[in-house]
Amino acid sequence: MGFNCGIVGLPNVGKSTLFNAITAAGAEASNYPFCTIDPNIGVVTVPDPRMDRLVSIFRPGKAVPTSIEFVDIAGLVKGASRGEGLGNQFLAHIREVDAIIHVVRCFDDPNVIHVDGSVNPVRDIEVVEAELILKDLDSVDHKAADTLKKAKLGEKKLKTEADFYARVREHLASGRLLRYFARHGDEDSTWLRELHALTDKPVMYVCNIGEKDRPGESPYVNAVQEIAAKEGAKVVAISAEVEAEIAELPPEERKAFLEGLGLRESGLEKVVREGYDLLRLITFYTVNPKEAHAWTVPRGTHAPAAAGRVHSDFEKGFIRAEVMKFDDILRLGSEQAVKDHGLLHVQGREYLVEDGDIIYFRFSP
Repeated sequence: MGFNCGIVGLPNVGKSTLFNAITAAGAEASNYPFCTIDPNIGVVTVPDPRMDRLVSIFRPGKAVPTSIEFVDIAGLVKGASRGEGLGNQFLAHIREVDAIIHVVRCFDDPNVIHVDGSVNPVRDIEVVEAELILKDLDSVDHKAADTLKKAKLGEKKLKTEADFYARVREHLASGRLLRYFARHGDEDSTWLRELHALTDKPVMYVCNIGEKDRPGESPYVNAVQEIAAKEGAKVVAISAEVEAEIAELPPEERKAFLEGLGLRESGLEKVVREGYDLLRLITFYTVNPKEAHAWTVPRGTHAPAAAGRVHSDFEKGFIRAEVMKFDDILRLGSEQAVKDHGLLHVQGREYLVEDGDIIYFRFSP
């Protein structure tokens, strides 16, 4: 798995249409609020031209690309935390995701209902963020109550943890996201991580624009970009309707369709590219006669930990990593040619895996 994303947003902003298009999962999408009443989950293969080239060079029995999981929940509305709408019921389903995709309506269409009566990306973002904050407050209150109860039973070391939750609650109650919470040491970071707080997760805003809109000319998109710049978030502008049309085409016709629209890549490819950058992820490969396999790890991963992604025994018995660079294999055309040019690098435990590495792990069983 590359990474997983939870998709949030107001009702009727195009979340399910976008989900359908990029996952081909067939989620229901209609022009009325609260259409999605259960979380939809779709797993899609990450588009990877490098994998295609490796397959053509090594000709393995099969190729196993990395993938992304998308979880689409019901639309959130103002008052969701008090039982309005349906989205709040399903926020628990995205507590474990790596990142949140926040779909924002950035198009005008009188035929598509807006739950608040008008298109206003800034207001819409504030509504959704407020509901996420309230959901996190609920989680903190439950955690704090449990911790205080244990502290009263004599577990004095829990007093520090209870004080931490009090600080978190004060921060959230002021209307601030936990991404801006000041962590005081490793314990704070650990406790916050264990909360799986929604407002502490990296965010990618997906601006759903009209089919004929140009992102650089949209004041709606510009408004979202200003918010994202302050938050350190990513922004991708996509037309969900266009993506839906692309999804219906045979794979061999999609590239020509995109070029006809003046687009270099699909919405899925944009989301993947920005998502990997947002989460600081890289891809390395293992190749043998049976299969070529893509693996996703955080940037800065040491060779033994990368080996552990392939198999836990590889990490435990790690001896060395034999590394080829993708550009070298592409330029020279074969593993043997890479070796003949002295470009097969033997790396030890301290080696930091780089994006595009092709690695053979040596280990002791």
